[in-house]
Amino acid sequence: MDEKKPTPQEIAEENKKIRMLRFMVDFTISLIYQGNLTKEEAVEHFLKVRDFALRLFPGKEEAFEIIYAPRFKRIITEIYGLH
Repeated sequence: MDEKKPTPQEIAEENKKIRMLRFMVDFTISLIYQGNLTKEEAVEHFLKVRDFALRLFPGKEEAFEIIYAPRFKRIITEIYGLH
């Protein structure tokens, strides 16, 4: 096992990215919950958050789809209905 242990700086950077993503997700969900957007705008904001997450964490599409996508889809369905 030749795994390199992350440095304190790498850990701090990773934590910063996680906080930034969490803020963007929470902010966007709050914006969608206000109900002032069209369904198309809400979906567009979701896709922008997804793009932001994948820029922060390249190659983690599956993690985003498991962790965040269901939450966004549930909220968008709750606010705007199935159609």
